[in-house]
Amino acid sequence: MTAPAHGSSCGSELSDGAQQPAAGKDAANGVIDAGLKSQDHYRRALPKWRYALRQQLLPLVRWETPYLAALQTKMRTPVLDSYFAITANLGTHTFFMVGLPILFWCGFYGFAKGIVDILALGVFFTGFVKDMFSLPRPLSPPLQRITMSGHVSLEYGFPSTHSTNAVSVALYAILILRSGGNTFSPSVSLALEGLSLLYAISIVFGRLYCGMHGFTDVIVGSLMGAAITLVEFYYGPAFENWVRNTGYVAPITIALVIIVLVRVHPEPADDCPCFDDSVSFAGVMIGLEYGTWRFAKTQWDSIYNGPDATFDLAAMGWPLATARVVFGVLIIFAWREVAKPTLLRFLPHLFRVIETQGLSLPRRFFVPASEYKDVPLRLRDDNVLPNVSDFPKLVRSIRGPGRGRSVSIGPQSAADAYETLAYRERRRRESLDSEGGAGLPSKRSLVGLRENAKAQANGEAIAADDRGGGRTSGLQSGSLAEYEHMMGTGTVGAVNNAIKPSSAATSVAGDEIGEKEMFQMLVKPRVRYDVEVVTKLVVYAGIGLLAVDLIIVAFELVGLGASHLGVQ
Repeated sequence: MTAPAHGSSCGSELSDGAQQPAAGKDAANGVIDAGLKSQDHYRRALPKWRYALRQQLLPLVRWETPYLAALQTKMRTPVLDSYFAITANLGTHTFFMVGLPILFWCGFYGFAKGIVDILALGVFFTGFVKDMFSLPRPLSPPLQRITMSGHVSLEYGFPSTHSTNAVSVALYAILILRSGGNTFSPSVSLALEGLSLLYAISIVFGRLYCGMHGFTDVIVGSLMGAAITLVEFYYGPAFENWVRNTGYVAPITIALVIIVLVRVHPEPADDCPCFDDSVSFAGVMIGLEYGTWRFAKTQWDSIYNGPDATFDLAAMGWPLATARVVFGVLIIFAWREVAKPTLLRFLPHLFRVIETQGLSLPRRFFVPASEYKDVPLRLRDDNVLPNVSDFPKLVRSIRGPGRGRSVSIGPQSAADAYETLAYRERRRRESLDSEGGAGLPSKRSLVGLRENAKAQANGEAIAADDRGGGRTSGLQSGSLAEYEHMMGTGTVGAVNNAIKPSSAATSVAGDEIGEKEMFQMLVKPRVRYDVEVVTKLVVYAGIGLLAVDLIIVAFELVGLGASHLGVQ
């Protein structure tokens, strides 16, 4: 199976995979079909050096899975399911994109600027690493995935962006609280530090509890978040001074560097949406830095910035502050509602002209402009800032009977399916080796056979317990082997009677369906168009510029300003 040269959605790639022989056992002669090509997919789709790196880290995913399943089984309760599923939203891009502009407008300009910087860097570089290694999430089964977002399950697992976001924000808040500029009382500062720690721990541990990430994912993600925050805290002020006090060189240089980083973002082996989120925050950074540079030249900069800033939220009063927030949010959504469809209507014509000159830079899984006529103007392509029409659905999902959570069991993405099939293939080959078909089995095969034997025995014991009407609570000896035995047996499906199943999942009978059938039952990612990259860069650059500059200027012009709080 070769990677498509242009704009192939995951559907076309999976079609290639579907042409391969399905795995299974020949009923006539009992011979294991060796037609699985799941590992070959990554060998062909990735450069040799990236494939070698992936192969070094892949055993960690497989080794961690039984331990994660044991942890999840021991701890799960309906209350914790709801808590970790709902609080996971506090680590998403949407939460920060909706909340951060408000900090700029309410006088926390410097703090909000630092948070946006670390979030943008975190989202971009975790997406960069995810696509670089193309590592799957821990296997399901034995893990059950608890989530409110079907989008998240389509991403690779390593590293955890949620963990990066949570740790970076929490650590930055603690460092600010302990800095000399903190004006809060000691008791308030202590309470805020405790809240920051609780926030980070809840998000990071929740990724393990929900079966969405492994130990390595959250550890590396947390380390990345901490490193980004330390760089921002200690070197960010000097960088900020350079941006604010330099001519056009600063914003132009930053924009060019970001565009180059977007261009060299690794191509994933599967249709993973990490790149889309990276582009969105790259656009935010371009607009943010240009807006910071431009706002520093205005007469209102001294009100919001620096140690002598005169903005006082209490003096402004809550009615005026609320009016500012509503006005600012409406402008941001109005910009997005106008700019996005305009660009999607205009850019395909420009891209076709560029293609004729041989200058197009297509990415895999993005359809080039020459292969489509129009882009749907109401494309549901935004995982960072939802459309206005999506908010009622979001609120209903949280307030609904299932509290918005769904529990899915089995592969949810192409990466999941390939890993499930690869593990199944490994076990079958070890089984063949054990029959002495080609000499003595390898050491790895012997280990695998012993573990499989333990799993089989443990499975029979559990079945006997079930027939007797009871099941011993707690972690039993040998249960890790049971969970490992479940690895590679996944089908595309969702099962949980107590919780509303994911609408994206379809229950399938049997646990040994072949590659073709598994991929046919995966929910295919939507078609993505080449113009979306530039569209996201422009739209989100506009949002960044509006939040830190143009909207604040507009406040002053329409009577919602803060000039009365200080001297202009």
